[in-house]
Amino acid sequence: MIDPWDVGGEIDYAKLMKEFGIEPFQPLLERIEDPMHLMKRGVIFGHRDYERIIDAINNHKPFAVMSGFMPSGLPHFGHKMTMDEIVWHNRKGGMAFVGIADMEAHAVRNLSWEKTREIGMSYIKAIIALGLETNSVIYFQSSNERVKDLAFELGEEVNWSELKAIYGFDGETTLAKMFATSIQAGDILLPQLKFYGGPKPTVVPVGADQDPHLRLTRDLSSRISIFALEEIDGGYRVRSRKGNSFLTHLGNLDFDAKIYDEHVDLFGEKSEIESKIRELELEIGGYAFIPPSSTYHRFITGLQGGKMSSSKPESFISLFDKPSEAGKKVMKALTGGRATAEEQRKLGGQPERCVVFELYTIHLLDDKELERMERDCRGGAILCGECKKLATERVEIFLKELQERMEEAEGRLDMYTILM
Repeated sequence: MIDPWDVGGEIDYAKLMKEFGIEPFQPLLERIEDPMHLMKRGVIFGHRDYERIIDAINNHKPFAVMSGFMPSGLPHFGHKMTMDEIVWHNRKGGMAFVGIADMEAHAVRNLSWEKTREIGMSYIKAIIALGLETNSVIYFQSSNERVKDLAFELGEEVNWSELKAIYGFDGETTLAKMFATSIQAGDILLPQLKFYGGPKPTVVPVGADQDPHLRLTRDLSSRISIFALEEIDGGYRVRSRKGNSFLTHLGNLDFDAKIYDEHVDLFGEKSEIESKIRELELEIGGYAFIPPSSTYHRFITGLQGGKMSSSKPESFISLFDKPSEAGKKVMKALTGGRATAEEQRKLGGQPERCVVFELYTIHLLDDKELERMERDCRGGAILCGECKKLATERVEIFLKELQERMEEAEGRLDMYTILM
């Protein structure tokens, strides 16, 4: 079972990709200069339309990265994975947008506004400490009028039957929870508003449980725009979603055209046609949104198995845990070791089943160290106790340094654009 608010059972990623049309990420690696470690190690396993982002990075074009965090509990290593993805894209030239989903936390988790504000600030300090640049936009949903206004406009394009089909809502679902889905769409499309420079490729790094939001928003980005483009030989067939009177504007574009009652066929370089039509739509009051791209990362395993979750304190290491307490949690974590030391020396460990090795893969070791650790584990050269001690040391050092940077970040908050 998987939805944006709950995940249970074993996740079959291959089935998930096939069912929802998520493309594998690995074939894109050769086109990405210096890909981040999560890409190279298969933690980021899938994508939608990420080619747009690669093109923007490689050709130094404007693009954005956007993701959000529901402040239902303190940020942990699972959230750090998404933060690392945002920071990586930010450093590649993307304008970063970080949303604190306090409206969702209030509606879904019944947390007070005061509590969501308190917890939300911990996420903000954490991502700044992890390297978010100052040219970023950070906001609480409840304080961002542009998000709420856009969510209302998007809400006109979706009905109850569609929400029921996508999210499984029933007669007990509150109106606030339903509206939170429109707010999420507003978050995702926010970077493309005129105020932030207009339409641009935007990537949303998420776990697979958030894919319903991406599917809905990609549809809404098209529905709310005036012009719809359909590829034809040598160009595009252009229709208007808002009435055929808008088609008259297309005659002013410098392309060969065939004009019909219900559509206009434009011929020329397709990328140029697409660009000019977006410019035209903005001029006549439309949005001209580019469907958002997305990347999907695997769920980080909880320390005792299952998904790491803010609602299950025993499952995670918080970025605010005392280093010594975090170290104790690591020493109790599940491993992929054998029943006895003798058996492990003979047969080797099973790092693919080990929570500690997953921490190494996602957070703690560079490529050479990880390769050596996997070799030693599979070959029986290292036992679980020794491996856990090393992980404990790495986690404690990381948290000590990160918490020092978070304290320092608190004094630099005024350098960032934060809507509170």
